[in-house]
Amino acid sequence: MLKKLFALIKNKYLIVTAAFVVWISIFDQNNLIQQNRLRSELRGIEKERQFYKDEINRDTKTYQEIMTNLDRYEKMAREKYLVKRDNEDVYLIVYE
Repeated sequence: MLKKLFALIKNKYLIVTAAFVVWISIFDQNNLIQQNRLRSELRGIEKERQFYKDEINRDTKTYQEIMTNLDRYEKMAREKYLVKRDNEDVYLIVYE
């Protein structure tokens, strides 16, 4: 049993393969740790990309709604930009 184990350890192909695996796993520029870090960064960027796509779709829908409906246009201008008519007063209530 000990002879077989010693012969297995002495095998040059096994040693080279083990050294290659260790080199790739730890010491290489594109090692496993770096690959995991890049993969997680990619997932974060993809989530951010999806967020911005959703925001663009929402804004496009709002734009289309505003451009087709004048009442909605006026309502948004009054609420968001505090636009008023000449004979009106606008009171802004701020809740703390």
